[in-house]
Amino acid sequence: MAAMLDLRLSHPGGARTVGAMRIAALGLGRMGTAMVTRLAERDREVAGWTRSGGGHPGDAVAEADVVLLALFDGEACHQVIEAVLEPLRAYIRGHATGDPAHFRDAFLPTAHIEGLRDGVFVSWDLDEYCGLFPGRPAADEPARTRRIDAVDVHGTIATASMTLRHGADTFTDTFLLIRIDKRWRIANKTYHRETSTVVA
Repeated sequence: MAAMLDLRLSHPGGARTVGAMRIAALGLGRMGTAMVTRLAERDREVAGWTRSGGGHPGDAVAEADVVLLALFDGEACHQVIEAVLEPLRAYIRGHATGDPAHFRDAFLPTAHIEGLRDGVFVSWDLDEYCGLFPGRPAADEPARTRRIDAVDVHGTIATASMTLRHGADTFTDTFLLIRIDKRWRIANKTYHRETSTVVA
């Protein structure tokens, strides 16, 4: 059963009252413009974003307490909200296929991957990390699972966490992402590895 993804566009929690809430409206067509106009008439602080106007929705919601989606259809909403998931999915494809090209697509070239390997701290650059993958799936790939647990977006940066179950090993990965040139990439990754022991 798939887990529910906790995708947050922003959670600054700065407003103490409903009247003080900062509002972002994504989509400024007929309906979105009407909503923004009514809110502005009531002296509410509103930031708007439209796909045809350029910019990025993350900028509009970076300081918002409430986000209103007034986009054309479900697909438009999906495209806006899920853009940050693209590098995480490329990362998953890298593990599933063993093809390091997917990691190069997911990470910035300057990224580092850090954690403890057999009790020793490691800090790999992207080339070193890609060198760990043979270019083919692991023999037990059909039994492996990976799940994006949470994504928290604040303007041009985001954090994410993921759980990977690879045989006896469960990895908890945390990611720092950044949006550069209208594209999300993983800037750095840390991980924790836990190995289960089976008692006969």
